[in-house]
Amino acid sequence: MPILKKEPDMYPDNLLEDWAETREDANWYAFYTMSRHEKELMRRLRAQKISHYGPTIQQRKRSPQGRIRTSHVPLFAGYVFVFGNTIERYDAIATGCVSRCIEVKEHSQLLTDLRKISKLITYGTDVQQEPKPIVGRRAVIKRGAMAGLSGVVTLSDSRHRLTVLVHFMQQGASVVIDETDVDLI
Repeated sequence: MPILKKEPDMYPDNLLEDWAETREDANWYAFYTMSRHEKELMRRLRAQKISHYGPTIQQRKRSPQGRIRTSHVPLFAGYVFVFGNTIERYDAIATGCVSRCIEVKEHSQLLTDLRKISKLITYGTDVQQEPKPIVGRRAVIKRGAMAGLSGVVTLSDSRHRLTVLVHFMQQGASVVIDETDVDLI
């Protein structure tokens, strides 16, 4: 079975920019999908022009024959974030890919967290899932493409990692950083 190329994980491309905050009739929802239906849900939402974000990361694994396979997997298994009104929410649930819909109460916090995750995926290297909160020192990146990004710094396998948390889910993503590029808070 061939490995597919990366599909868009956000619609529209500027979803996380300021216009989302000005839309009064819309709310953020976390859709928990049926098992392994994240990409299918995003395809159907994109076809219906419903705003969504399901962050995906590149994952490389070696096959039993020794070949390196690259695939694009959801960062948060089972979750797609949808921004819309009640009609768009209903249309998204009607796709048949949704197991549960969770309304987000802290819209601004979720939007801030999703912006950080997007920046981490765009500019970071070796992005990994962090399924539970990490204990470490709070820090902010002071140089480079990710300047201004804050999170928790930990030491893992002799490499420093910055973990950014999505507070709504208590899950996050981490990326390898150079310890000279951060200031401890």
